[in-house]
Amino acid sequence: MTPSDQATAVIRRRVLIHGQVQGVGFRASCLGRAAAAGLGGWVRNTERGEVEAAFEGPVHDVEGLVQWCRNGPSWARVDGIDVIDEEPRGETTFTIR
Repeated sequence: MTPSDQATAVIRRRVLIHGQVQGVGFRASCLGRAAAAGLGGWVRNTERGEVEAAFEGPVHDVEGLVQWCRNGPSWARVDGIDVIDEEPRGETTFTIR
């Protein structure tokens, strides 16, 4: 993939964030960053105390959000994340579920 192709390619990544990530503004911070980047997808709390998110958009922007999830907002304590590649679904807005 050339740099030009990479700049326009749309990808989708799903992340599962482990640690102290609920009740610390993670979803709201994630929403703000994803919306500002123009990404599609969603973020939600899981029943097991994790945060799960899907990001869809240009490679650079999606990878930037995935990298941000490794630390999250200042009140979070991220112990680790799982990243899964998915096929893009055409999502263009970002929501909290």
